[in-house]
Amino acid sequence: MNDKVIVSVAAVAPNESSIEPEKIARDVINCAKCGASMVHLHVRGSDGKLTDDLTVTKKIVDLIRKESNIIIQISTGGVSEMNIKQRCMPLELAEIEATSLNVGSVNLGKAIYCNPIDDVKYCVGKILENGVTPEVEVFELGMIHTTELLRKEFDFKAPLLYAVVLGHEGAAPAESEVLSAMVNYIPKNEQTLWGITHANRKDFGIIAAALGMGASVVRIGFEDSKYLDYDTVAQNNAELVEKTVKLIKSMDKLPATPEEARKILNISK
Repeated sequence: MNDKVIVSVAAVAPNESSIEPEKIARDVINCAKCGASMVHLHVRGSDGKLTDDLTVTKKIVDLIRKESNIIIQISTGGVSEMNIKQRCMPLELAEIEATSLNVGSVNLGKAIYCNPIDDVKYCVGKILENGVTPEVEVFELGMIHTTELLRKEFDFKAPLLYAVVLGHEGAAPAESEVLSAMVNYIPKNEQTLWGITHANRKDFGIIAAALGMGASVVRIGFEDSKYLDYDTVAQNNAELVEKTVKLIKSMDKLPATPEEARKILNISK
């Protein structure tokens, strides 16, 4: 399926102050209809803050599942005061098929996103224990090196997916040279895939470059940026998915369906 690309939608903006499960679920369902095969969700309360209370997230997931078989990916990250045990609690939900795995600390704007190695290893253990498929978020080259060391210590199911994350203030910039350097450092074999996340994006240049370099996954959505271009803000996530799908097709590729995405990522939960 080398011509298939997984479109992942990170649906909720980090500054959202009110979480309406019905509205979010409807947006995600529409994204799936437009070509998204995976949704990335953080566990948030009704006030939008990160929490270990799964009530609101469970409702969103249940509403999505009533109408869509899109892959549900939950985050174990985000800048918060939660400890690693709290961050890993959603991995025990039966509906969760995939998750983000953060393997190092990084500056995100004025905040420090802390992921000490003991926390990382705890999270890896919980991911493997619950049979959830990880997406390793790498913000700089050292995190790729750390991941390869973890692969020697833990029995990750193949293929392992790297998500190259660029564009956060204080972290690696969204520039083609940086993308190229990070992709070149990721192992080139059948056991490894990679994708792109462009934070604070105002154009699709880096996404197009990543597709040209062989990205298997493209993540877009309000969590990362609401911009369709420098002058246009999307009204919903589906508009971002539609533009991404058009870009994928213009490069003689196709968006993967949820079932195709499960095969690509070897999701069997």
